Amino acid sequence: MKIVYCIHFTHVAGGMQRVMTQKANYLADVAGHEVVIITTDQKQQPPFFSLSPRIRQYDLNINYSDNKGNYLKKYFALLSKKRKHKAALKKLLFELKADIVISMFDKEASFLCDIKDGSRKMLEFHFSKNFRRYTSQGMVWRILSWFLNRQDERTVRKFARFVVLTHEDREDWGNRANMMVIPNPCIIKTDETADWNVRRVIAVGRHNVQKGFDRLVDSWKMVHRFYPDWTLEIFGEGDLKVLLQHKIDTLGLGNTIFLKSVTTHITDEYLNSSVFVLPSKYEGLPLVLMEAMECGLPAVAFKCKCGPRDLIEDGKNGLLVENGDIDGFAKALMKLMGDPDLRKEIGLEAKRSMAAYTEENIMKRWEGLFRELMG
Repeated sequence: MKIVYCIHFTHVAGGMQRVMTQKANYLADVAGHEVVIITTDQKQQPPFFSLSPRIRQYDLNINYSDNKGNYLKKYFALLSKKRKHKAALKKLLFELKADIVISMFDKEASFLCDIKDGSRKMLEFHFSKNFRRYTSQGMVWRILSWFLNRQDERTVRKFARFVVLTHEDREDWGNRANMMVIPNPCIIKTDETADWNVRRVIAVGRHNVQKGFDRLVDSWKMVHRFYPDWTLEIFGEGDLKVLLQHKIDTLGLGNTIFLKSVTTHITDEYLNSSVFVLPSKYEGLPLVLMEAMECGLPAVAFKCKCGPRDLIEDGKNGLLVENGDIDGFAKALMKLMGDPDLRKEIGLEAKRSMAAYTEENIMKRWEGLFRELMG
């Protein structure tokens, strides 16, 4: 079977790129399929995550990210580039003669089903349906968000299958007939478990509005009064890192909260911690939460849309807090910090629950879907 993925680019260390690479490598190396990746903004850079040599990658050189100027100029540049994109993708797909073409809900999602190359078209979504709601600022942006959400709803109807990551998100989309829930696989696999006795809490993610690390710092200010000998380490990069460091210093927490760079040895960092925290405002299905749970870390997470409620059964394999409840987050964190036996109990249950998210189990579901589509 020939399977094509369409994605913006593969040269950044994003969660979507990471998961797509893992699935593509499995399909090529384990399942023996012919896999092709088509990008629009690769800019001659190599993939960040290692791709199997069996996989071919083509870049259409559209470069949407180069659009400059005011909103009007950007809008007309976008229309021009989408026309170029459609023409180039159509030509390539007719040459490839793929069985299945999968859009990662990038620009091609709006026109991919209009390309009649004989392939079955699928759509993947790696966020939550109403993610724009959490970034909307001002009436104009809220109106635009509503319009874009309606446009998304029209787009998903066209595809043979529309795959989302969580049951919660499926409900938000309205349980459409062409929808399926297939979660991401947990990328980390280890037989080891975390050190529940080390006085260290860990968080991982990009420094942006979505990840909510400012909320975590506010919670930690309360926690630090009762647990001054514990540290919080946040691994990641991003535009808001400097602002977050300024907040930490302003609150006098520079000796207890440490901002760390991205590491290729994140498993070691999980294993050398006692508790994981996820303060995100919204998610799709948080890979870092799955990784931490695989390492036996008890987690505290906000009940944001979507992901934490699919992964965590509150009080059993983690702790959930109402989204935005800073005091509640601090109390849940202190509950774990003050009880090493509870950390171990919840951590072991978290690790057991990740058995359902192994690469083998998740990829069996994808292969079953492909066979179903091909009849």
